[in-house]
Amino acid sequence: MKNPHSPFTRRSSAEQVTEGIDLNGKTVLITGVNSGLGFESMRVLAMRGAHIIAAARSLAKAEQACAEVKALVQGSTMTPVACELSEPESVLACARAVQEKFTRIDILMANAGIMSPASLQIANGYAQSLEMQFAANHLGHFLLINHLLPQLKNAQQGRIVLLSSMGHVQTPKAGIDFTNLDGSQGYNPWQSYGQSKLANILCAKSLGQRLTDTKITANAVHPGVIKTNLSRYSAGPLFNVIQFFANFFQRTVAQGAATQCYVATHPSLSETSGAYFADSDIAVPSKQAQDSALAQQLWNESLRLVEGYL
Repeated sequence: MKNPHSPFTRRSSAEQVTEGIDLNGKTVLITGVNSGLGFESMRVLAMRGAHIIAAARSLAKAEQACAEVKALVQGSTMTPVACELSEPESVLACARAVQEKFTRIDILMANAGIMSPASLQIANGYAQSLEMQFAANHLGHFLLINHLLPQLKNAQQGRIVLLSSMGHVQTPKAGIDFTNLDGSQGYNPWQSYGQSKLANILCAKSLGQRLTDTKITANAVHPGVIKTNLSRYSAGPLFNVIQFFANFFQRTVAQGAATQCYVATHPSLSETSGAYFADSDIAVPSKQAQDSALAQQLWNESLRLVEGYL
């Protein structure tokens, strides 16, 4: 049933869902700003008055994105930072750079990600080698969020938004295969992607529980099917079929960024936490995404994997 507080639809744009919202004086950190949903979210939230901490894989990419938004949004202010989420040293350096300049973060949008590389890619640097999607989509954000919780707690009402996907339903049988996080026992691009997106929802669920006594909320979102350069890694027959059908129900980037901008800013959601959103409304994720024991197991394993970096 449609939430009466959400008059928006799957066709609403990020500009429409934030219309009338004043973000002057607010600080927003967004990862993956150099293209797609991250860039559009940065543009729209800057248009609403927010100062954007713009994170991309390299400082050059972040600076380029900032320059492009400044050309589009008169008077916008932003701080570019580098954050390669698959490398814990880079995440740590990003967190330190942010902590040195900002005592408060109002919104942290964990937007960056990669999708279904055709062949197995490995991330090193954490407590063990990891399949790249799990490292970049989940663990890097897990590390960044935990380092910046003090800044979020200093906000009048801090919000964490994790970009998930309806793809979270396609996972290994266990939901998250903790025995094969490096892909050495077999790699399925889409199941590994689904696993990382399930991790995003479970992380939001865990954060929601752990932050109950704070003014911080944490939620996960599904943006819809959007043609962005996230798919630059994808290949194979299944991807080709998805792309074919996506042509009939695909959203624009402006529409795709709506849900994350809605969850990040809408006043009606100030006390909503640990939820999953789609079409700018609360949605029901898979049973595994609602599994508290799995969420706890993931949290514990994530802490082990970032040992020495927290």
